[in-house]
Amino acid sequence: MTADNNGPELSDSLKTFGAVLKALREESGLTQEEFATRVRYSPTYIAKIEQGKRFPPGDLPGRTEDVLGPTAAKVLAAAARSLTRRAGLASWFQHWAEIEEDAISLYAYECRVIPGLLQTEGYARAIFERQLPPHSAEQIDRKVAARLERQDLLGKRPNTAFTFIIEQSVLERRIGGASVTKAVLDHVLSIGERTNVEIQVMPRRQEDHCGSDGQLYLAETPSHQWFGYTEGHLSSNLIADPAQVSALHQRYGKLRSQALDHRATVTLLEQMRGAA
Repeated sequence: MTADNNGPELSDSLKTFGAVLKALREESGLTQEEFATRVRYSPTYIAKIEQGKRFPPGDLPGRTEDVLGPTAAKVLAAAARSLTRRAGLASWFQHWAEIEEDAISLYAYECRVIPGLLQTEGYARAIFERQLPPHSAEQIDRKVAARLERQDLLGKRPNTAFTFIIEQSVLERRIGGASVTKAVLDHVLSIGERTNVEIQVMPRRQEDHCGSDGQLYLAETPSHQWFGYTEGHLSSNLIADPAQVSALHQRYGKLRSQALDHRATVTLLEQMRGAA
């Protein structure tokens, strides 16, 4: 699933949107905390939107109508339509990234690469350096920085349940070489110690394996709506239909039962780290 070392450049359009939102909020005499409460988002999230550091959720203009008035809501809606997406993230990934950022549950099954939220800088860079058509050094820096920025989720959301299932073959591929592999194994083991993170490895031999259709992601929003996400070459599929999301849930539940449990996963990862 596919961020310059000083962080991605802020989009001018995001800065403009944030400035407009701040001006309209202040014109209404509301503090960030008061405004955030009324539109049902956290003050921290609203602050980052006003700073141009976060892409605003699609329903924000609508939520502001009862708070700032219909004219302000129309202004924000027009500003939202002119936004450009954050540098470093693929265009087809943007909507999922917004859902991921607010998720209270996030499930991932990967059979291609280590999930982006678990990658080290070296591993992410190794992936981007091998993509075709080739990227420039500047493009690679931006993509790596965007990926690392996404990983703030793991630290900022201690109440979000993160579950990862990774194919053993992915860990054995040694993308980037032995040192990159050892570092990413150390990192995965460290992240797996967190109380809200569960990591399982799918063994090479599993005759009942039900993941033949490829990787899948699931996310639960604060309003308890579930979304699914799948990805292919230069494309993706965001799934909101309840019947289809239910099918992905069934598959993910089966994959969890087929993968190694926590203790067996830790043992295997430690063995692989020693052999790297």
